[in-house]
Amino acid sequence: MKLVAIIFLVYFSISADAGKGGSKFCKSADMKLDELKDMIEDKECPSPVVPPEPLMSCKEIYDATGSKENKAYMVDLNGCRKLPVYCNMDGAGLGDCGGGGWTLVMKINGAKQTFKYDSSFWTNRREYGLPEGESGLDDQETKLPTYWNTPFTKICLGMKVGEVTKFFVLNQKASSLYALIADGNYRKTSLGRDEWKKLITGASLQNNCQKEGFNVLSVNAGASRARIGIVGNNENACTSSDSRIGFGTAGYPDNTNSCGNVAKHGGDNGDKFIKAMGYIFVQ
Repeated sequence: MKLVAIIFLVYFSISADAGKGGSKFCKSADMKLDELKDMIEDKECPSPVVPPEPLMSCKEIYDATGSKENKAYMVDLNGCRKLPVYCNMDGAGLGDCGGGGWTLVMKINGAKQTFKYDSSFWTNRREYGLPEGESGLDDQETKLPTYWNTPFTKICLGMKVGEVTKFFVLNQKASSLYALIADGNYRKTSLGRDEWKKLITGASLQNNCQKEGFNVLSVNAGASRARIGIVGNNENACTSSDSRIGFGTAGYPDNTNSCGNVAKHGGDNGDKFIKAMGYIFVQ
């Protein structure tokens, strides 16, 4: 409206001068147009609106907002889908993992068969129990799209037995957990047996083999195995492992245990058959 008023005033002034004729009119018109040009050039234009960057993990939300409330946040999955995902921001309940924004990936009930070693959920991009992915350290199973969408440099692994929950951090960089597991290839870690045993009070492992990492298999098909974890044996080789601690487990001596600790034939803390509630977060 201001610009319209300015143009009207200039036009009115020029018209008034036109009645006086000659070069005086032309000079006056030039001056008025120059004034109008200066006023237009000096007019401030609003800054362009830049859309916010999509926040694709709990860490990105934490870094962008500083929020420390542990709850479900809307996470942008590859820019094409938004989903409420539970975020642990301040590290409460996560032990040595600390804070900084942890994105929930899976919750596994070791007494159920949903996520045992041979389940297709480890090798596909199919979600499970989305509403349960909005809550924290409870007993509800879930597999979120963060399994195949969320890159990370650290994994926070935890197990709950009774009322006791213990966690540790595994430094591992990947484009997603799916990228580490779905192809079935063994990928070694080097935490050591003592670190894995910290997940469960009184855990037991045999003293040999000590094969750990992702897609951990024994030579014998029916022996202990784990998608994430460690297996042990009473013999030097990993041919027929009889003990394990891990997530997504199966095999002798308890094929019904999908998360927790089992041990037989010489475990350092005796025979164990412990089914745990497992939690997997990434950052």
